[in-house]
Parts: sequence; C-alpha cells; structure tokens
Amino acid sequence: MAFKPLHDRVLVRRIQGEDKTKGGLIIPDTAKEKPAEGEIVSVGEGARKDSGELIAPSVKAGDRILFGKWSGTEVTLEGEELLIMKESDILGIIA
Repeated sequence: MAFKPLHDRVLVRRIQGEDKTKGGLIIPDTAKEKPAEGEIVSVGEGARKDSGELIAPSVKAGDRILFGKWSGTEVTLEGEELLIMKESDILGIIA
C-alpha cells in the first residue's frame, strides 16, 4: 500500500472479533460492536517538539494495538476500510 501517514499519525487495520460468544451463541452483525483491536499498517515519522526536534513513534508497522472505541477517522484505501489515528489515541501494544 502506498500510503504514509504524516507526523504522529498511524494507519490501522481493525482485527475482527469473534462471531460467537463463549457459550456458543452466534452474534448477528447488527449486535456486534466494532473491535477496538487492530494491526498497524504504517506509521508517520513522529511528532515534533517546539524546538523542531523529532520525537520517534513508540509503535511500528505490524504491532497489534488496543485503541479507544471512538478513536480515529475511518478511510477506505484500495477497497479496504482502515483507520487513521494519532499515536496518543493508542491505549497499548498487545505483546
């Protein structure tokens, strides 16, 4: 994919959740919540301090992350729905 976010933004692909509950019930599409887990597709160069010094991002492409429910802006690139969000919207990296 030929898209690189600017500054401290990241491009994220949502990781789809389970279609069944632990008890085996199938969850219909209308009742599913959007997953708050994703994989980073690409990362910007980082934020800049007032002095102009670059602050390197803490995440890299391929990291699995958790983010807030309403974080990011949905975009469609090459037919795929992705999210663009600031690095500060990321809650943590899944090890």
